[in-house]
Amino acid sequence: MKTFEMSDLGLMHFFLGIEINQEKEGIFICQRKYTKTLLKKFKMESCKTVTTPLVTGEKYQKEDGSQKVDGSMYRSLIGSLLYLTATRPDIMFATSLLSRFMQSPSQVHYAAAKRILRYLRGTKDFGIWYKSTNDAKLVGYTDSDWAGSVDDMKSTSGYTFSLESGIFSWASKKQATVAQSSAEAEYIAAATTSNQAIWLRRILEDMGEKQEEPTTIYCDNKSAIAITKNPVQHSRTKHIDIKYHSLREATTRGEIELKYCSTEEQLADIFTKALPRNKFEEVRMKIGVCHKHIKREY
Repeated sequence: MKTFEMSDLGLMHFFLGIEINQEKEGIFICQRKYTKTLLKKFKMESCKTVTTPLVTGEKYQKEDGSQKVDGSMYRSLIGSLLYLTATRPDIMFATSLLSRFMQSPSQVHYAAAKRILRYLRGTKDFGIWYKSTNDAKLVGYTDSDWAGSVDDMKSTSGYTFSLESGIFSWASKKQATVAQSSAEAEYIAAATTSNQAIWLRRILEDMGEKQEEPTTIYCDNKSAIAITKNPVQHSRTKHIDIKYHSLREATTRGEIELKYCSTEEQLADIFTKALPRNKFEEVRMKIGVCHKHIKREY
């Protein structure tokens, strides 16, 4: 066995732009300084604030009739926002959605991206709170927004995972294929979520937190759950790509258990669509994104 000399520098407070505040009750991570720098870079440090990253019900497309804007400036903004999603999952969907237009952004796209900055100015001190807990049970949520993309009618998959505290793994991504029903879109999203769950289970096992029971993944579509449990090929599901049926195998092996939850309880909803203010703030709180005062300045 090899040994190496190491220096104990005490508790970590700052790492790769992420501010870390460790207390007895838990750990709070944020990117407050990075957010302030970002607002200053785009001259938005004194802008009016908004309560949500996106306007509810607004549809965005590649050709919207508005004038094109500087692509390099737009890409710089979206790239900066993507880095900020490391501690701000509440802007994940909005940033992921607008990243689809980086090739030829318009004024409409840029205005939507600046709205995210307006939201961030009002929540620049927000981050993720991980409360102390002895329970390391992995729990996931999966959701999709059927045919939400105007340009190609593809759906958006979203998922999130937690260990009985703030979320630590999440994603919002457009699906690779067109789903012919909401059940199919939910099934594809659940398969993607299942793959992530299996990977997380292996990491937790390496860390000494082996998951003895199947990982519960909550889905708000009963038809998608039925497809998982019924291996018979029906006319509406026989065309689904083979790779997505890995979800069935994971269920059979006892690694994954897909359970139903109502749409009101669906935490992954925030990663698939623009939610109205009340719903958005409710889900934001449930996934652990909140404000916490930190005395230390960086």
